[in-house]
Amino acid sequence: MSRLRLRQYSRAPVVSGLSILTAFLTATSLLNAEPSAAEQRVAEAIKSQQLSVVHFWAPWCSNCQAELKDGGWIKIVKDNPNVHFYFVSVWNGGEDGTAMLRKFEITDQPNVTILADPGPRGQNHIKEFAGVPLSWIPTTWIYKGGDLRYALNYGEIRFSVLQQFLEDSQSEWSHKGEPKID
Repeated sequence: MSRLRLRQYSRAPVVSGLSILTAFLTATSLLNAEPSAAEQRVAEAIKSQQLSVVHFWAPWCSNCQAELKDGGWIKIVKDNPNVHFYFVSVWNGGEDGTAMLRKFEITDQPNVTILADPGPRGQNHIKEFAGVPLSWIPTTWIYKGGDLRYALNYGEIRFSVLQQFLEDSQSEWSHKGEPKID
């Protein structure tokens, strides 16, 4: 175990010790960590002019299971063949949850991609994905042309609401380039 020592200098105390250096190096490496393969793939895909739905979930999550059991996901996937759906399993030790998604016929759909973030469950899980905070599952984001149109960040989704958001996202609205209110 390292010892923390304070040395008094004429201007300010200096803290030294291996534990401080270790903490700094760990924090620096986390800040500079390369995105996972899943994150890189989604980040590239959401730039498409096609609508993309990114759904964060985990097979162990009871809220995520409830969304699957009611048949809402398979219905919305089949009803929207021009939308690409990315099911990203997070906080699940790198497992993608394909076995559970297969039970609900989601794996066989041509507009679905199944991915897994390699991060663990627990205190050290990812807290950001593609530059957007991720703090809860299930979480569902809708993108078009690289723009985040809707973010449903806290809990089970109502599929009628998701369908409305998909329809609304087809519009060409944007606030880019508009004058600011003074």
